[in-house]
Amino acid sequence: MHRTLSITCLAAVIFCAACAKRPSEPQGASQGEKGSVTKQEFGKTAQGQPVDLYILKNRNGVEAAITNYGGIVVSLRTPDAKGQFADVVLGFDNLQGYLGEHPYFGAIVGRYGNRIAKGKFSLNGKTYTLAKNNGENSLHGGLKGFDKQVWSATAESKPEGQVLTLKYRSADGEEGYPGNLDVTVVYTLTDDNDLKIDYAATTDQDTVLNITNHTYFNLTGQGKGDVLGQQIAINSSRFTPVDAGLIPTGELKPVAGTPFDFRNPKAIGKDIAADDLQLKLGKGYDHNFVLDRKDEGLAPAAEVTDPVSGRVLQVWTTEPATQFYTGNFLDGTIKGKGGVAYQQRFGFCLETQHYPDSPNHPAFPTTTLKAGQQYKSTTVWKFRTAAAQ
Repeated sequence: MHRTLSITCLAAVIFCAACAKRPSEPQGASQGEKGSVTKQEFGKTAQGQPVDLYILKNRNGVEAAITNYGGIVVSLRTPDAKGQFADVVLGFDNLQGYLGEHPYFGAIVGRYGNRIAKGKFSLNGKTYTLAKNNGENSLHGGLKGFDKQVWSATAESKPEGQVLTLKYRSADGEEGYPGNLDVTVVYTLTDDNDLKIDYAATTDQDTVLNITNHTYFNLTGQGKGDVLGQQIAINSSRFTPVDAGLIPTGELKPVAGTPFDFRNPKAIGKDIAADDLQLKLGKGYDHNFVLDRKDEGLAPAAEVTDPVSGRVLQVWTTEPATQFYTGNFLDGTIKGKGGVAYQQRFGFCLETQHYPDSPNHPAFPTTTLKAGQQYKSTTVWKFRTAAAQ
């Protein structure tokens, strides 16, 4: 069942109404062209487990390459306003890159996306201690979260698109979390140039759960410079300020009059260097934006437009929030696809989610999944184009 969103939503806004250029719908396919899904070997883990790469391709030529190691979106090729294709996600050319240390490029993160303070939370009167991997905090599921697991996979062509289904059982006590958790993540690439991600899970004990995807986007093309000139709108009137450890303080702060106001489109870099304590703590944007939504179901979260290529990314989700992150900790030490050194702000993330550290903030929307209930969450990345400037 869906978790109830225990937030008081503000009046709905017309999302991206101020956009100067309206994105176009995807162009039709060539006569007789159809989508496909293929599988190829991607390598082996250090323990010798074989890993595969699945290539989903729709009738328009859009292509998503996803591995069952961590459910990572390895590449995502989409057209620009002139019909030229480029890979718009950061990552590596081979499995070895993902087996080493990296900032969760393209991965499914869980059990708990984002941070839990001091690696502890209480549930049903019992305190659970988690693996700490971010100073004194637990981040993105711990030392070996969902991003470092080999998932079982099946791929097939369906009427709704090209589909990859991933499954993983997270055992009771894994990284400190209670309950045997059975997780399913389904990627569907449609002929509308949408990549849909459906998450589902059940548990045999009460637990906490907050799954997301940590893809880094650059709509000009991965490795082609920073994203500061790309225009973003976020459907949010409030965000959750953080402390020095990037843990929410518990406040829901209005974005009005702050550098965090993206209700109308503006360049990612417009205010990123402002003299603002929150920006200094995060070294840029690394904050949870509370979405303005009227009810449950898919709703617009954000829209990003690249003036150079004309590519547009629209993010829709059933989640109550999204983490906007501007690649603040990329520093050139990681060499990605084609040997390109990924510098600061070479990518942005829009991690749809419940709020960080929710188990320690009773006023936040709950992330508790009770035994016998079903967790469901959906996020859709819609790729469109607008006229390039």
